[in-house]
Amino acid sequence: MPDKAPNAPLRAWRNASRLTRVEMAEKINATKTGIAEALACDAERVRRWETGDVRWPSTVYRLALTQLTGKTPEDLGFIRAQHDEIRQAPQGTAELSQTSTTTTNGNSPSRADEIETRLATDENITAALVWLDQQAARPAGNSRRQVANRLVDLDPRHLRDRAQLRGRIGRDQIAQALVAYYSGAADAGLSTYRIGTNGDLVATSLLTTREWLDLGFPLNTSHPDFSLTNATGPQLPMDELRFDAAVECLAEALITNRRIVNAPLYRMTNIDIGPGQINAGFAMSEFVHYALSMDLLERELLDAIVDRRPIRPGTLPLRDHYLPDIDSITRPGERLCAGGPLALCAIARPGTRARQGRPDYVILVQERSGNVLNAAQKLAVIPKAFHEPLADFGEDVSIASTLEREMEEELFGRNDVDSTFGGQLHADPMHPSRLSAPMAWLMERPDQWRLECTGFGFNLVSGNFEFASLIVIDNEEWWTRFGGHIAANWESSGMRRYSTLDTDLISSLLRDSAWSNEGLFALSEGLQRLSQIGGSRVNLPTIKVEL
Repeated sequence: MPDKAPNAPLRAWRNASRLTRVEMAEKINATKTGIAEALACDAERVRRWETGDVRWPSTVYRLALTQLTGKTPEDLGFIRAQHDEIRQAPQGTAELSQTSTTTTNGNSPSRADEIETRLATDENITAALVWLDQQAARPAGNSRRQVANRLVDLDPRHLRDRAQLRGRIGRDQIAQALVAYYSGAADAGLSTYRIGTNGDLVATSLLTTREWLDLGFPLNTSHPDFSLTNATGPQLPMDELRFDAAVECLAEALITNRRIVNAPLYRMTNIDIGPGQINAGFAMSEFVHYALSMDLLERELLDAIVDRRPIRPGTLPLRDHYLPDIDSITRPGERLCAGGPLALCAIARPGTRARQGRPDYVILVQERSGNVLNAAQKLAVIPKAFHEPLADFGEDVSIASTLEREMEEELFGRNDVDSTFGGQLHADPMHPSRLSAPMAWLMERPDQWRLECTGFGFNLVSGNFEFASLIVIDNEEWWTRFGGHIAANWESSGMRRYSTLDTDLISSLLRDSAWSNEGLFALSEGLQRLSQIGGSRVNLPTIKVEL
């Protein structure tokens, strides 16, 4: 019985020709059909055709195959039939799928028209689409139409399958792929962060140096020089490839209900870390600018690993453009460099019978939700944040301000400081009169807790800056009174807690492949600092950093 799968004709033709997807794309590009879609073909487009993730452009497809195989369009009628089957498959999110498909006459709106109308009512999506039109020099509304058309074509079943494949890619695989791509890191005096524990060597994609580690730099008692400048943002021109990737990202986010919120975002312009000092400059950008440019690099990388494509310069077109070499990573002012702080939270607890009366620290670990943009479905420390202003752009540029806000949001449940819930209406949302009871207790007793930066690095995945941090609450009274108030927000799908006396469990935690790269970085640096200051409350495994 012939294969009725939507990808059967294309895959059969490619396999019979013994071509890789890269080679297939090159042959299609070489047909010179005069149609822009064919000339823009690449391995990723071939993959999407094969898997049915997107509609086959039938004219391009038939013309290309006619020239390459010598068959007439009539001979390829079965391919068109398969193409039509794909278009008729179930589409859309729960909300968008309620839209009717009425194309019977000129007076009835098409499904794409109705989706486009809905897109125009979302101010966050509109901000992203307007920016895309401007960056790609397209007429107003062109991006909205492209996203609507893509939503018609996408099949959520294929997206779920693809998401599962991406989710199986471990941190080590990502780190190895990026080390291969950026082979010149050592020449720049930088290395990827690796830790040795119990004989195992665990790799990450964090690019750092000895001078940026083991900092123990107090953030809530000293005043590091975090300054806001009016530096002009880098230009991000979009050719057809980058525009198409951004449209695909928006469509997938909408169909999978991933939150897209536009908000002001700090981008790093410079960093200088030395003995007893951290100096960093920031300028303003917008979150959708990052989401539709630098953040696309992770998906491109994961898809290349899933497809077992070679990882080297020249094979990842988005990365080749946005983050091509070590020099581009270490010069944050010349690109859009977003990022933020993430902190290992350690809270002192009194002894219990289960711990034979020994006091300890409890440390918190989150399992990231699939609805977040960054480190989805990975383990991370909590809180974890993008560095962004809340109300006062000048004062909020401090990393400590972002961490304090994230404690309120991610640990103590304050939605009014969560930018994904809408604009900020309070003049001072972190005013003492508005603080949650757990946070108010801490702010009134600054000598009972500490907030430190433990390390810094650039994440090779998307070029983000990462301030590994540590929050330590030393007074046992806080846990007794407020431990029950801690509850993760929508960004987490679960929370775990560990005792700093449980060496074996924490050793196992360090080796867990589900960690995000930046999360493991913050965990490792935070545990090493706790070993120095925790006294009898800790019995932590030995961690050896290798660069």
